[in-house]
Amino acid sequence: MSLDLISRPDRFFIGGDWVAPSTGSRIDVINPSTEEVFVSVAEAQAVDMERAIAAAREAFDRGPWRKMSHAERGGYVRALGKAIEQRAEDFARIWTSQIGVTLEIARGSIALPVYAFEQNAQIAETFPFEERHEPKWSEGVGLLVREPVGVVGAIIPWNAPLVMIGYKLAPALVAGCTVVVKSSPEAPGEALLVAEIAAGLGFPPGVINVVTADREVSEMLVRDPRVDKISFTGSSLAGKRIASLCGERIARFTLELGGKSAGILLDDYDVENVAETLGIQATALSGQVCCSITRLICTRKRHDDLVGALAARFKQIRVGDPFASNTDMGPLAMRRQRERVEELIAAGKAEGATLATGGARPAALNRGFYIEPTVFGNVANSSTIAQQEIFGPVISVIPADSEDQAIDIANDTVYGLNNTVYTNDPDRAYRFARELRSGTVGQNSDRSDATIAFGGFKQSGIGREGGVEGLHEFLETKTIVLDSAPSHLRSA
Repeated sequence: MSLDLISRPDRFFIGGDWVAPSTGSRIDVINPSTEEVFVSVAEAQAVDMERAIAAAREAFDRGPWRKMSHAERGGYVRALGKAIEQRAEDFARIWTSQIGVTLEIARGSIALPVYAFEQNAQIAETFPFEERHEPKWSEGVGLLVREPVGVVGAIIPWNAPLVMIGYKLAPALVAGCTVVVKSSPEAPGEALLVAEIAAGLGFPPGVINVVTADREVSEMLVRDPRVDKISFTGSSLAGKRIASLCGERIARFTLELGGKSAGILLDDYDVENVAETLGIQATALSGQVCCSITRLICTRKRHDDLVGALAARFKQIRVGDPFASNTDMGPLAMRRQRERVEELIAAGKAEGATLATGGARPAALNRGFYIEPTVFGNVANSSTIAQQEIFGPVISVIPADSEDQAIDIANDTVYGLNNTVYTNDPDRAYRFARELRSGTVGQNSDRSDATIAFGGFKQSGIGREGGVEGLHEFLETKTIVLDSAPSHLRSA
């Protein structure tokens, strides 16, 4: 099936051409539900990464892309989004085969990256890339212009590759940047298919380049002085490494990192509604979502009711073949991810939390990287499972002495990506939201919305993706002061 979906797994897309790798080194991508090889792709070495960076640099410095109007670039971006939408079924099947997301969720989620391309094309038509100002300390005309940051290294995670490609590539292209897309070794298929589509749309050579590399070669992209900005989505640990390397040369960077997001249950909201909402959300990517609500905080008098409702709902989740229509949740993405989740579940039990349901591999599934949806009660917020990102379908319920103390518990984490307040009162939700230290706060559900802006406080990241805020991340601001207005302003 992979050969029908990915036509050039043995090549890199560099400088507008499909180029042969410098060596025969390959990466086997494992289907997590069967543990069999889905596809084998070329693995970039230093020579290949060097070639991709050089192509992007040449395209930015000497190619036509940067000199096009924003509307012209927006036209390319819109066309890319529409072409991706036409291949939606192929993208969905690649995603399911690589990561184990259910095919139903994969199909429904294609709208997210497709809209990222359309939204950025629309922004290109209205964004104030140039503003006129009156200088205070001299006569003349002041201009505030926003120009492309330059060559961008877009480092894509394994859990939702196409979504992240959309929210990195679309604004970078509209801004006028050229891009090296570095796909994850565990999930390279989407980037290769995007390259195939871009090749057919006639993007100028070197504007979009796609390679797959492991950590050592990927670090070349971060270190190279020809790369002006890194846009990274992944773990906070890897983000710290990237930030330190970029800091050595004052390179620009955007980091979208981990989370340990909390939901606060107030006294006017029904525990059954919380359980139903989280039962649905836990099945998305088997909990391998950075903004997942994984800590539930409530007063002690409601603790047992909330744990009971969550346990009952999680027991209903049907785990199995992600291609089957009756499956709610597929496997974890890889063996090492399942092993990590199992280790953290063991830590939760060892540290005194109450296991209400789950915690093991499903008995009927003897092949694939499966884990049961898991609920812990009586969790101390200082414990391992409350502080470390698990990246799996594991919920911790934490008792608080009061609703106000729940805010302190929610904020007592190194992360700050996403939170939820469960209440029927929007005024109470707003009051609590303003006290929570996270990039997004929703009422009664995970309401993360990258069409507005997505990103985190503290160790959950630096910068924002999506919407107008996401475009700003790919622009440099320049002040120009002239004796008089240039001709294009005089004729406007």
